[in-house]
Amino acid sequence: MTSVIGDPATGPTTFVDDADLADVAGALTRLLPSLEQYVRGLAADSFPAYETGGVPSEPMALPAEGVGLEATIDELGRAVEEGCRISAPGWWGFVTTGATTAGVVAQTAVALAGGQRYLLHAFNALERTGLRWLAELCGLPEGVAGVFSSGGSTANLVALGAARQAALERLGVDAAQDGLPPGFRGRIYVSSRAHRTIHRSAAVLGLGRNGVVEIPTDAATRVDVAALEAALERDARDGIVPVAVVAIAGSTDTGAVDPIADVVGVARRFGSWVHVDGAYGLIANASPSLAPLFEGVREADSWIVDPHKWLATGLGVGATYVRDEGVLTRAFAEGTSTYLEGSFSTTRADTPSQFDEMGGLWADQGVELSAPPRGPLVWAVLREIGRAGVARRVERHVGFARRVAERARADDRLELLLEPDLSIACFRYRPTGDGDANQLNFRIVERLRRETPFIPTTTVVDGRLAIRPCFINPRTTAREVEGLVDATIRFGDELTAG
Repeated sequence: MTSVIGDPATGPTTFVDDADLADVAGALTRLLPSLEQYVRGLAADSFPAYETGGVPSEPMALPAEGVGLEATIDELGRAVEEGCRISAPGWWGFVTTGATTAGVVAQTAVALAGGQRYLLHAFNALERTGLRWLAELCGLPEGVAGVFSSGGSTANLVALGAARQAALERLGVDAAQDGLPPGFRGRIYVSSRAHRTIHRSAAVLGLGRNGVVEIPTDAATRVDVAALEAALERDARDGIVPVAVVAIAGSTDTGAVDPIADVVGVARRFGSWVHVDGAYGLIANASPSLAPLFEGVREADSWIVDPHKWLATGLGVGATYVRDEGVLTRAFAEGTSTYLEGSFSTTRADTPSQFDEMGGLWADQGVELSAPPRGPLVWAVLREIGRAGVARRVERHVGFARRVAERARADDRLELLLEPDLSIACFRYRPTGDGDANQLNFRIVERLRRETPFIPTTTVVDGRLAIRPCFINPRTTAREVEGLVDATIRFGDELTAG
């Protein structure tokens, strides 16, 4: 693409302009056939094998001269066509999925016109609306303050950073300003099934990974509340400060929901902040039939949830909420600088320009200054399907997990390892004789990944390797769920037959 500018001294100059937005519509139109082919592949599960040659698998050399926009789009199109099966109906690995149409369109709009989330612009309203709607959807109390980030890892860090600030303030210390005092010993208490981002947050916050006390779980992989209380009592006698007690609202491992009300009750007796890690499961609180699992969630001090999981906004959207906005700002305010705050107007006119102020407090309530507006993605999905649509999606997916459990109970060749709380099913093929069941089931999962459109991952329950589909993909239907169980039985039969 070329543009021409005129210079009174030298005359017109032609140059390659990679920022010419006039051709955005044309560029997207050129990419459209590849996008359509990808979407057709989603429906048909007809993706080519990984690394088929259309796009080099190794990093390419930096070009001395650019190839231009059209050739770049053509290469991007080939990457799209080879694509990634994470959006396909049979993908149930980990806790991730591709964006729905509303999320894709919102991401495009933000990339083109959203810019930064700071300064005054139309996307500020969608950022605030997305935060408010998401909190309401998850059943959080009125008045909570929120900030979007890149996902659960950052969201947990922000929430636990606020918890650390509050714990030290109770001791008369401003940790954000002065750091940890000499000899300070603080702990974070969480289920042994917790996501490791809790440990990473503890490391970053100066508490250390060993500052996370892993509490045993019960047979259903929910935190053992009696063991939690015993750990808090033991550490209290030793003068250790309980920085936070974390309740898991849907383990990313097995899908189990901790008894949140009981966790809150124990934590309060020791004066601890309560954090709810609901990155995966808290969205399920939107379902009236599942809401009883989340009793007590409103009594916590902080919460996180990842809209890029069950809401399928597209990757890179997490949210942190806190009851006390002030402690969040004190923990993360970066301080004033002349080139930022010093650039803004000192008085607010009736009709300010969009450059008169930051537009929101988000830059001082997390670890990111430069960040895209993420609220529009949440707003777009919820505007499209509403609370009822989210509830129906969640209930459909939980029903899929229960269907897998039902089939596992009904077939002697299968074994159900856990009753599902939410949309994760843990089951396996049961070998006859003295065969290595874990190795057998790992081989089954390998064949599922390589030979079928059904892609679960695995976990371990009481030493037993489980086939672990996590149903959050909005494209999944009952056909794929039944196909997964049928393929598991078929591969198990073949592998055990000789």
